[in-house]
Amino acid sequence: MSKIISPQVEFGGLLNQMKAVTPEAFSPDGKILNLMEGRWQETGKPREFTSPIDGTSLGWMPMLNRETALRAVEFAKAEATAWAATDLDERKSRVQDCLNQLREQVELTGKLIMWEIGKTYKLGFTDIDRAIEGVQWYVDNIEDMLGQRKPLGLVSNIASWNYPMSVLLHAVLVQALAGNSVIAKTPTDGGFISLSLTFAIARRCGLPVTLVSGSGGELSDVLVKHDAIDCLSFVGGRYNGRNIADALSSVHKRYMLEMEGVNTYGIWNYSDWAGLADQLKKGYDYGKQRCTAYVRFVVERRLFPQFLETYWEAIRSLKVGNPTLVDNPGDALPDLAFGPVINATQAQELDRLYANALQTGATPIYEGKLDDNLFLPGQDRSAYRAPRALVNLPRQSELYFKEPFGPIDSIVLVDRVEELVGEMNISNGALVAAVASDDQKWAARTAKEVRAFKVGLNKLRSRGDRDEVFGGLGESWKGAFVGGALLVEAVTEGNKPVLGNYPEALLLPEKI
Repeated sequence: MSKIISPQVEFGGLLNQMKAVTPEAFSPDGKILNLMEGRWQETGKPREFTSPIDGTSLGWMPMLNRETALRAVEFAKAEATAWAATDLDERKSRVQDCLNQLREQVELTGKLIMWEIGKTYKLGFTDIDRAIEGVQWYVDNIEDMLGQRKPLGLVSNIASWNYPMSVLLHAVLVQALAGNSVIAKTPTDGGFISLSLTFAIARRCGLPVTLVSGSGGELSDVLVKHDAIDCLSFVGGRYNGRNIADALSSVHKRYMLEMEGVNTYGIWNYSDWAGLADQLKKGYDYGKQRCTAYVRFVVERRLFPQFLETYWEAIRSLKVGNPTLVDNPGDALPDLAFGPVINATQAQELDRLYANALQTGATPIYEGKLDDNLFLPGQDRSAYRAPRALVNLPRQSELYFKEPFGPIDSIVLVDRVEELVGEMNISNGALVAAVASDDQKWAARTAKEVRAFKVGLNKLRSRGDRDEVFGGLGESWKGAFVGGALLVEAVTEGNKPVLGNYPEALLLPEKI
């Protein structure tokens, strides 16, 4: 039986739903606008945006130039004073109203995310659900976290495309709850449609939020360096993060810069292979397009046969395909491990990194194949890549020190504990890591030597939110740590130091 696109996720229908819910976000000819100066306006220089799922045109990104974005920044800054003076109960009420309205649009938001960035519906739903429930926790607990602290003013947000809700929208709503006005840039590679929906609801609820689209090179001066920006929240790659860190090095400005590292999983004196299989499958969520994805496995050499057998059986069971397809109109959406990577350009970059590894001497141990039954006949598959894995990766390979941000794993074999720790610390800092061993005491002791902010013992770690602190070590994070009270403290000022890895000047006690 041939597959069809499920009527419940057909994009034209979803877009019509969005237009009915937030008509203000669209121009008369149906293009999405920028939210600036308190209203939806400015189509900018429209750039066509296509879905990674099948190359379908989803519309036009309203790309702004620097001068227009500057207007948005100046207006957002002007909103800060009145909003900071707004009573906390009123701010809570408006954020709560926003969450209530967002809950009514969870289905629509999750399905838009599917088309924009290629997530399965389950992961798209999880993204918006975590954002809502995470912010709800802050609404319920903000008094104790805020205390007598005062907002900073205008907070700027630049984030990657992979979690538009649970990372970007979540941060924006907490920043506003804490008394700041907020400006955010839509990720250029995807998320502007679902973000426009959710920001329209937030603005309708009276929250001082601004949403603009444009290239990073065009808008970075105003969204990062401009004097009107009091705080920057950035999630992205190390190259852009380093440039931003350099730009802020001489400026007394609050910032949180989350960058990728090579997250590693070390295995030594271990026997729970069934447990590892479950973790391997879970670790492939969204094709490892996550800043907390584990892409490097450092394995005790004598355990390699068991590891390889476990890895093969786990990864070959993963289904990779078009997440919108069903056999019949009323069928549930498919239960896939993941769909496409973010676009064909990233897929080609993964191919290049893999080819470079082979050319420099790495040994392939797994090359998955796409199943024709999980696609429409003749559909564009240029953004789809099945899992691949390599062992004996030479140091001259780019992947030796680089996170692929996609479905390629590297396995490194070691003979000594010192080698294991050294190979786990290859990227000068990471966000997460894990150490697996039957000897829990040894694992706990070794975890202290791993340069990652969170180290799991026989389990994966994730970014987390609510009351769990998050940050990074080395080149994976710069600035204030976040999570729970620390996220509130990162965007406010008070009478105690802000916890983070700032230059020493910013760790001095603050003034109320």
